[in-house]
Amino acid sequence: MKTLMEMLVREQERLEEILAKARDGLQQAPEGSLRLSSRRKAMQFYRRLPEAGKRESYVPKAQEELLRKLAQKAYDEKIVKAAEKSLCRVRMLIKEYETDQIEQVYLKLHPERRKLIEPVEKTWDERLEAWLSEEYQGKPFQEGTVMIRTEKGERVRSKSEKILADYFYRSGIPYKYERPLYLKGLGVVHPDFTILSRRSGQEIFWEHNGRMDDPVYAQNAVRKIQAYIENDIYPGENLVLTFETEKTVLDDRMVKGIVERFL
Repeated sequence: MKTLMEMLVREQERLEEILAKARDGLQQAPEGSLRLSSRRKAMQFYRRLPEAGKRESYVPKAQEELLRKLAQKAYDEKIVKAAEKSLCRVRMLIKEYETDQIEQVYLKLHPERRKLIEPVEKTWDERLEAWLSEEYQGKPFQEGTVMIRTEKGERVRSKSEKILADYFYRSGIPYKYERPLYLKGLGVVHPDFTILSRRSGQEIFWEHNGRMDDPVYAQNAVRKIQAYIENDIYPGENLVLTFETEKTVLDDRMVKGIVERFL
């Protein structure tokens, strides 16, 4: 389930995209404005240019491309105003909204007073500590497999997984490598990374599909993704998917963008 902050951030991004598209359209729009007039049950079109004052020139329907551009221009101008107004409100809500208000009530108390109180919910640090302390058995490595270790000292299966693990480690993002997960209809799988998101308070599974130009590998990857969805784990919500082929490698800038958006 998305938190209110996540929904606000998504709405801000949506409005920013709309605003950028409308502004880009206005930069390419022709001069002037369009006026429609109905005469004898027929629609007529007139163009007014800034230097012409109130004078207008008739535009025949044959100039359909010009009419479309002028109509689009008027629409984009209204969209810019509406999007700017909504964006201002959303940004204000994001600025004022604090996701950890409940936690801060407890943390701001004197330490001796906190000892006397049972908080309504665990603090983030307590939840994180408990989550990290859970033991699990990862997927074993076959003999002869190349040895790749992360900055954290953990063994992983590919250079791309090392890139991801190192980024998480340097960014202070808590994760578990190949922790078992049971998916109904498929059985036990080992997501590349299981991450506890502070933003949502939920676990997020990150699967890196590194050989998508291998037909057998790709088929298995698709089946696994389908199993995630069948178990209410959805891409873009609590499942992150990255892909790679021999010619298209993992881009660390893309990783940064995904982390900023979801984690």
